[in-house]
Formats: sequence, structure tokens, C-alpha cells
Amino acid sequence: MLTDINPKLPMRIKNVTRAFKTNKLGFQEYGNADFDGSLMMEKDKIQIHFFKFKELAPKENYSQAYIRTNNIDSFYK
Repeated sequence: MLTDINPKLPMRIKNVTRAFKTNKLGFQEYGNADFDGSLMMEKDKIQIHFFKFKELAPKENYSQAYIRTNNIDSFYK
């Protein structure tokens, strides 16, 4: 039986990704291992995993993950 899906998305700069997800979206870092090329973030029961991809061109990237919420206005604020 499946219980979770954890998207794994590219990131260019780990500290920037961590700061945005923490300060703007309210995620917390998941786990205690600090690997240079990866980052795991969690909020409520949602986990997003990131892998380092220095050559990522944001305007050409089509990676996506849908995160559902029951109160988008509150989350947006």
C-alpha cells in the first residue's frame, strides 16, 4: 500500500532554497543529515526533497509539484 509521495525537485543554491521555503512558506528542514547536494523540507504532512542542479536554468525548467491546501488565501499571506 502506498502511503506518501515525496517530490524531488532541482535546486541551484541550497541556502536560498532553504530560506525561501522556511521564511516564506513555513516549511522546516526535515532530518538531521546535512548533505551538500540535497535538502529535505517538511510542513504538516508534506515533504519536498531537493537535489543540487547548479546548471538549472529557471526559465527553461519545467519541474512541477502540486501541493493541495484547503485555505489558499491564508497560505498565500
